[in-house]
Amino acid sequence: MSLLRSFRAALAKLRTKQAQPSYPLPSGGGWFPVVREPYPGAWQQNIEYRVADVLAYGPVFACVTLISQDIGKLTLNLVSQDADGIWSPVENPAFSPVLRKPNRYQVRPKFIEEWIKSKLVWGNSYVLKERDQRGIVIALYVLDPQRVRPLVAPDGAVYYELQRDDLAQVRTALTVPASEIIHDRMVTLYHPLIGMTPLYAAALAAMQGLAIQGNSTRLFQNGAAPGGILVAPGAIDEDAAKRVKDYWEANYTGANVGKVAVLGDGMKYEATTINAVDAELIQQLKWTGEDICTCYHVPAYMVGIGNPPPYANIEPLLQQYYSQCVQSLLANCEACLDEGLGLLARISGTLYGTEFDIDDLVWMDTATKTKAAADAIGSGAMSPNEARKKYFGLGPVDGGDTPYMQQQMFSLAALAERDADAPFAKPQPAAAPTPANQSLDQPTDPPPADATKSYAMRYLARVRALTHAA
Repeated sequence: MSLLRSFRAALAKLRTKQAQPSYPLPSGGGWFPVVREPYPGAWQQNIEYRVADVLAYGPVFACVTLISQDIGKLTLNLVSQDADGIWSPVENPAFSPVLRKPNRYQVRPKFIEEWIKSKLVWGNSYVLKERDQRGIVIALYVLDPQRVRPLVAPDGAVYYELQRDDLAQVRTALTVPASEIIHDRMVTLYHPLIGMTPLYAAALAAMQGLAIQGNSTRLFQNGAAPGGILVAPGAIDEDAAKRVKDYWEANYTGANVGKVAVLGDGMKYEATTINAVDAELIQQLKWTGEDICTCYHVPAYMVGIGNPPPYANIEPLLQQYYSQCVQSLLANCEACLDEGLGLLARISGTLYGTEFDIDDLVWMDTATKTKAAADAIGSGAMSPNEARKKYFGLGPVDGGDTPYMQQQMFSLAALAERDADAPFAKPQPAAAPTPANQSLDQPTDPPPADATKSYAMRYLARVRALTHAA
């Protein structure tokens, strides 16, 4: 009920402003949900490529699912900044529940996966907020981009026109202000409110790959026999040609391929279809897949195209994938959540934010984890307990909360001070002072009796120890 009341209040406010669409945008929520001209002149032939068709191509499906599932599996933490500027995971009763369970029908990984998938396929992700009586966001719903349209009022205010969506509890068409929508978009090539899907650049390669696969499928349905022509040595009329053609197709194509054909009057069969080798079928398919991976910034080897680079372990490969493909998606998602949940301002003196744990993206083997932990502890970068938790998921141990360094390590300033006065010069022993009333040949006072006795006892103990050892 609180969600409907906020919608009605927003709608009443909107009616007084006469909001208008920024452009006559299609219902798909993007500029080109349908690639209407895959090649010049295609519009004259009523040829168009739809998203559902493009997604049927393997590399497109692989890129979309790989990226969305990888981001979905990352832990999403609520973090706060301490006095040293360090961000650490925390719990807050106002924000933690919605991050753990965004809505009634999705767990967090599926919610994030749906968010990213909508962005990769349509170029835009629209997330509707549900608030309680305090104005705190208690649920988030990823909307169908084909049912959302951005609007811009004459004063520049942004609104969103929503069609019915039962999962999001939108029962009728509504127009809501931008404060109730989290809008995450891909690169905005033509308008700042409209993200461009990578399919805009990848559609032609995808449809080419589908056409190659379709031709191969039809070839093998025909018993892997290529199409051809029947050649007669002389001229034949149109009726005879049609009769021979119909007879051939009925008896020697499809399921009848491989039967023995008897040709008379000097007729012979000649194949006209280019074979797979001459057409470079495999190379063409590989090129279309690589072109699609380029549009999504995914290394081709990660979707099974080609061989992976010869690295010793998987971590450098994942670092490349993270930096060129996933990092910008994570940063934008975090920024949108921070703004959408109201985390940008200090709350009771504490600054909050959201942060994905990218360690979930990199799975190191035992030897690599052990080496990384040893290097971190040996360099003093981590305490033993921190390394145990990060690399092995183990609990703390007594005495493991302090980083350790070796004692022989000195600062350069300390070494310079030590070497300042000829460190390799042999010092001269100082002469004992002579009292003014004593001549040089007058003997000094003998040592105290106690000192002589102590020395004698130590000497005797040393002799006994050597005799016993012998």
